[in-house]
Amino acid sequence: MRQGRPLLLPLLLVLLVAWLGWRFWLAYQPEPVRLQGQIEAQQYSVSSKVAGRIDQVLVKKGDVLTKGQLAFTLASPEIEAKLSQAKAGEAAAGALAEEAEKGARAQQIAAAKDQWQQAKVAATLRGTTYQRVANLHRDGVVALQKRDEAWTAWQAAKYSEGMAWQQYQLALEGAREETKVAAREKAKMAAGSVAEVEAYLADTRITSPHDGEVAQVLLRSGELAPQGFPVVTLLDMEDAWAQFHVREDLLPRFAVGAEFDASIPGLGDQTVRFKVTHVAVMGDFATWRATDTRQGFDMKSFQVEARPLQPVEGLRVGMSVLVEL
Repeated sequence: MRQGRPLLLPLLLVLLVAWLGWRFWLAYQPEPVRLQGQIEAQQYSVSSKVAGRIDQVLVKKGDVLTKGQLAFTLASPEIEAKLSQAKAGEAAAGALAEEAEKGARAQQIAAAKDQWQQAKVAATLRGTTYQRVANLHRDGVVALQKRDEAWTAWQAAKYSEGMAWQQYQLALEGAREETKVAAREKAKMAAGSVAEVEAYLADTRITSPHDGEVAQVLLRSGELAPQGFPVVTLLDMEDAWAQFHVREDLLPRFAVGAEFDASIPGLGDQTVRFKVTHVAVMGDFATWRATDTRQGFDMKSFQVEARPLQPVEGLRVGMSVLVEL
């Protein structure tokens, strides 16, 4: 018994030295690098191309919408009034185009023909009268002045006949082709105005542009919605990713296509496999780190995006993502 006691003390000393050495070794080991990121997701804004007063908001936070589902409606009496004006203009332009295509009415053509016949008869009479006055002038019965007046009246009657004949021809031919084209194009322009206003009116019923979950409802019924204002915002959790800011000396571990495991505390420290899909081409900010006791320099941080390889149930925007290197 006494012989074993001298061996116990050296053994204890050896164990103490070994434990102290192990503790010193641990103390001088580099600490693992932990990166913290967060979950982001694709966001969509549901807004209207026209301004108006909110009539109904048909969704609330947490609702899951499908593409094309009605989100809210606007009340806009101004657009309805503009639609009435545009339709009236379309009807007027269409009537003018139809008139140009059909040409003059039968009554107008008959009236133009009668005027030409009247002018023709008058010219014939003026010609006969001139011949009589000329014969009397030759016989010395009337003065030269009377003959000249009769000749002038005959010429004027002939010009009137020609003008009436041209008017009759215009009535027969109808509108010029250029006038018809202009009338048709004005009718098309009026129809385009109606279609434009109808498109604005249709945009008072705003639907979801994408599948997603309602994250925010910024306006309520009765409030004015400016043009393009996001009344409802959606988040597509099927298109989610983790975003990190990685120091440049660690960047080689996060090349595009690289895979790594990360834990998500919000899901009970669930481990998820991620794949790097994007590395920013420009550094965001600098994190100072002394790489030498005699000198130091700033290390830039780069934004890195990584997407989970498999869908993660319960994933929410803003959840922390931890990676240990």
